[in-house]
Amino acid sequence: MKPGKIETPETAHQCQWRVLYGDTDSGGVVYYANYLRYFEHGRTELMRDRCCTYRDLEDQGFIMPVVESYLRYKASAAYDDLLNIRTALVELKSVSCKFNYTIFRESDQKLLVKGFTVHAVVNRAGRLVKFPEDVYRRLQNIITQQP
Repeated sequence: MKPGKIETPETAHQCQWRVLYGDTDSGGVVYYANYLRYFEHGRTELMRDRCCTYRDLEDQGFIMPVVESYLRYKASAAYDDLLNIRTALVELKSVSCKFNYTIFRESDQKLLVKGFTVHAVVNRAGRLVKFPEDVYRRLQNIITQQP
């Protein structure tokens, strides 16, 4: 399945990550699965800055597991590279949401990877539930503030 166009606008949330030695494989490049951790870092910081922390959601009895992910690798990162992670909330439904990501190397602005994650909202019993109303409103505001 080929996903739709993955874009993150210039106004998307941005944060950085310095590649740790432990993030790399025996070839000296970032192990492919670690990019999902970088996506999580971007998403966590976007949520913290513009909505609420994951801890806040958990304290209310909700979690947001990943139910779908897609990554398209364009170039490799290596130990000590400084990465720019751009994250945008691009879709919001009452029981799920979708984030797009692009990751660039700071030194040359080379696009390394792009992708998305889709998250469901579930309660502690694992049952699908709606976002809490206040969280949903804040997430809507994120989308409306992006072009």
